[in-house]
Amino acid sequence: MHKKLFIPGPIEVSPEILNAMATPMIGHRMPEYACLHKGVTDKLKELMFTRDRVFLSTSSAFGAMEGAVRNLVGKRCANFCNGAFSDKWHNVTLACGKEADAFKAAWGEPITPEMVDAALATGKYDAVTLIHNETSTGVMSPLPEIAEVLRKYPDVVSIVDTVSSMSALKIPLEELGIDCCVFGVQKAFALPPGLAVFTASERALERAKGVPGRGYYFDFLEFAAADEKDNTPSTPCISLIYALDRQLDRIFAEGLEQRWQRHAEMAQFMRIWVLEQGFGLLVAEPYRSVTLTCATNERGVELALLKKRLGERGFAFDDGYGKLKGKTFRVAHMGDMRLDDLREITAAMESILQDL
Repeated sequence: MHKKLFIPGPIEVSPEILNAMATPMIGHRMPEYACLHKGVTDKLKELMFTRDRVFLSTSSAFGAMEGAVRNLVGKRCANFCNGAFSDKWHNVTLACGKEADAFKAAWGEPITPEMVDAALATGKYDAVTLIHNETSTGVMSPLPEIAEVLRKYPDVVSIVDTVSSMSALKIPLEELGIDCCVFGVQKAFALPPGLAVFTASERALERAKGVPGRGYYFDFLEFAAADEKDNTPSTPCISLIYALDRQLDRIFAEGLEQRWQRHAEMAQFMRIWVLEQGFGLLVAEPYRSVTLTCATNERGVELALLKKRLGERGFAFDDGYGKLKGKTFRVAHMGDMRLDDLREITAAMESILQDL
C-alpha cells in the first residue's frame, strides 16, 4: 500500500510529473538535451529572480552544499546552526578540511541578523553557511534582514540552503545578493529526489578560481564551463530534468503569487488545527515555516503509535526528528498539496487521537 506522504520530504509526486519522467531518453551531449537544459535553467532564473548562473547537479542537495564549501571557503567559514541539518553542514565543512566555527541558536529559534553581524564583525570569515528553512524544527530565519547584514561584508561569500523553501515563497536572490543558493527538488518542487539546483554569482566564481582542492564532480568552474554549452560536466539525471521542466511549466501556469498564497494558507490552516487540538507550536511568530509545521506534544500523545495508526490508514507521518523525536511532530504542506490534502490527514488524526 502506498502511503500518502506528509513527511517533510520526499513529498507526494503527481502522476503528471511521474509521466514526464517516462519521456524517451536522449543523449546528454545531443542538441536536444542542450535545448531542454537551457529551457529549465532559464525558467529557474525567472523563478529565483536572478541572472546568476544556475547549475543542475545529479545529487542530493548536500552534494551541492559540500561542493559550495569546497569551492567558496578560502580562509574560514562561519556556519550558522539552529537544527539538525545546519549542524550537519558544520560537520561537512570540517570534513572538507576547512577551518570553521559553529554559531548556534537553540533548536526552534531562528538565526538572527544580530548573530550574523557579531560573527562577521570579527573579520575572521570569508564565507558563511545558513539554512533558510531548518526542516528539523520548522524554523524560517529572516533571510532579507540577514542579507542586509551581509552587504556590510563584501569579502564574505554567502552560501544559503533553500532546500525546503524555494518556490513556496518569494526569494529574490539577486536583490538579496546571495552568492550561492542550493536546493533539492524533492520538497517544495514535489519531484522525486536525486536532482539538486545551485546558483553561483560572479563573485562566487571568482572566489572558486583561487581556492585549491575543489575536487572535480562539484567544481564550480567545471559547471560554469559546461553551462556555456547549456550542459553539465557529468551525465545528468535526464528523466528528473524532464520532470523539472514540466513542473516549472505547472508552477508558472498556477502563477507565482497564487502559489505563494496557497502555501501561506496551508501553513495557517495547519497552525490553527494544531492549537485547536491542544498541541503547541515549537516556533514563535514570525519565524514559522510556510512549508511544514512543527508541533509540540503538549497532550503527551504516544506519537510513535499515532504514526503507526496513520500508516495503517495510508498516511506517512513524522513523529519528530533527532533529539525532538517523540516530543514534536511535523506535517508538510508544500509542493502540489492543497488544503483538501491537509483536511484529509487532520481528519484521520482526529479520529485516531480519540482512541489514544
